Amino acid sequence: MSTRLESSLGRRSGEALYIKEMGGGPRTLVFIAGLGGTTRYWEARIGPLCRSHRIILVDLLGFGESPKPWTKYDIERHVGALEGAISDLGPITIVGHSLGALVATAYAARHPERIEGVVLVSLPYFGSQDAAYEYMRNGPMKDGFVYTNLFLVMLACIISRRVLGKLLPYFIRDLPREVVADVLKHTWRSSTSSLWEVVYRYDAAVDLQALVPTTRLLLIHGSDDLMAPVKSVEELAAHFPNLELAVLEGLDHHPFLREPEKCRDIIAGFVERTTRAPNAEQG
Repeated sequence: MSTRLESSLGRRSGEALYIKEMGGGPRTLVFIAGLGGTTRYWEARIGPLCRSHRIILVDLLGFGESPKPWTKYDIERHVGALEGAISDLGPITIVGHSLGALVATAYAARHPERIEGVVLVSLPYFGSQDAAYEYMRNGPMKDGFVYTNLFLVMLACIISRRVLGKLLPYFIRDLPREVVADVLKHTWRSSTSSLWEVVYRYDAAVDLQALVPTTRLLLIHGSDDLMAPVKSVEELAAHFPNLELAVLEGLDHHPFLREPEKCRDIIAGFVERTTRAPNAEQG
């Protein structure tokens, strides 16, 4: 089942996000993909979670089947669009990957009363824009310099969409075909602006600090992640006692694609612990 769930905010703005609903159960899990990702990043691998949970898959503003306005895609813009889509869902566990993990963090910090738990997969945390630039330019990624040059990123987006097009899955063979195909479902504006305004300029630590006293959080991270260094999230976990960290050995920036069963089990166990916690405390 796919639809566009709209709250009054979504109807007023005319920018209702694309939503796909699966499964059913007493608990609602909202999944948000990363930069260039869509609902199909999760859909084929969500599997058993649908048997006991209501699953909501969301395309962020500017990506997938969601609207792609000419706008500044900063953290508040993304959170506002997300609020327009899911404000009526009730208590949720929000799960985000990469860019989606940053948006999930910000959304949870602004609407903690609606959050049962937060799961952040491959959270890209650098501490500051300068630190992000330094890592991208001089870190282990071979093409890292491209990611800090606005013109080159814009050019790569245009070439990917207009030149490579449907051939892209044949060039990128280590990811599922539908995931690679959906990378093209954005505009150069939505992609570059989200990268600069959210990944580089948004400081997730500020919102994490506001969340951790009352909200349970889980980080899932690959030990070999080059896009989002695991050392940074290990430091976050050491600093925030209410933040759990599951490091999956040998995995890269896409643990949910590489080991979906393991990730599902980790998420399901986390949801069970977080939803039982209030009852345990009352008892």
